[in-house]
Amino acid sequence: MRIDRLELRHFRNYREAECSFDPGVNVIAGLNAQGKTNLLEAVYYLAGARSFRTRSDRDLIHLEETEAAITGCVSSEIRQQRIDLTLSRRERKKIFVNGVKMKTAAELSGRFACTLFSPEDLSLVRGGAAERRKYMDLAISQLRPKYAEALQSFHRVYEQKTRILRDYRERADMLDVLDEFSLNLAKYGAELIRYRASWCSRAAQAAAQIHEEISGRGEKLRMQYKTVSSIEEPLGMSAKDLLEALLRQQERLRQAEIDAGQCLAGVQKDDILLRIDGSEAGKFASQGQVRTAALSMKLAEWTICRDEIGSSPVLLLDDVLSELDALRQDYVLNSIRDGQVLITCCDEAEVGRKTGGNILRVEDGRIVNN
Repeated sequence: MRIDRLELRHFRNYREAECSFDPGVNVIAGLNAQGKTNLLEAVYYLAGARSFRTRSDRDLIHLEETEAAITGCVSSEIRQQRIDLTLSRRERKKIFVNGVKMKTAAELSGRFACTLFSPEDLSLVRGGAAERRKYMDLAISQLRPKYAEALQSFHRVYEQKTRILRDYRERADMLDVLDEFSLNLAKYGAELIRYRASWCSRAAQAAAQIHEEISGRGEKLRMQYKTVSSIEEPLGMSAKDLLEALLRQQERLRQAEIDAGQCLAGVQKDDILLRIDGSEAGKFASQGQVRTAALSMKLAEWTICRDEIGSSPVLLLDDVLSELDALRQDYVLNSIRDGQVLITCCDEAEVGRKTGGNILRVEDGRIVNN
């Protein structure tokens, strides 16, 4: 899996830009705030029409413009594809693959895959549950179109149910449809749990092995998927059993939701519990352990994606080498020699020396030497 060419128009701080990438290591160099991360964001957006930095597409459009466009020519062992995306402040995004319009962003799943590791990923360990849910959702959505669709549907129904609970005091008849929305929320939630439990089981095994190798076989990392309290062991449960468990939770919390005016039942608070040598990582891990755990989780994501699609996903490294010590730097660089890598950095000489990669320089939203 690789990206061969990228074209941008009015994306972030890029007015007009185009560049080609080598199939191996590509070093994207430049000073801070020039557009290096924006370039990786555009590549990442091709995988699922979602940013890893913002939930709003409007944030991706140049401040002085009403539309932005991203075009990527991507390749795998069996096919080449052109992905065109147009973002607008007024309309829904438009997605075309080889000139054919896609109905939803979920249809991009499996066409292009990449894994991002950035300094912000340290929040996977020290941050809240929302960070780890995002980690799961983005990773699974690239591989499973049905998961991406279920996730979109879940968020839509969740917002509708939240609106009912918030506004029913002004329109009491809105409660007449509350149970219908609760049922739909449970159906989509059960589907999300099945995917999340399966993916987390695989990620836990891969991350534990990677963590053990990086730490010199001296530490044990444990990842455990945690969903609603009425479901203790989701892996292996049938869709019917999951749905019934969610419905029981909803019934138990129905009056509490009405009183509070917000959704209390559902998978919107799912989490991944992390332990290092038996201790809760978020509270007790050292900074070095946090970096190792976050790196292990991201490389586990990359490993699962590689095994699923039969080729290495593009690895995007956003200024992470400076955050890692020499041991972890060497592990990252030695782990990804069989795929395409895009690395951003300020010190192109040092990174170029370590990787032998093709160097692209970015200055104020311009790619100056490609």
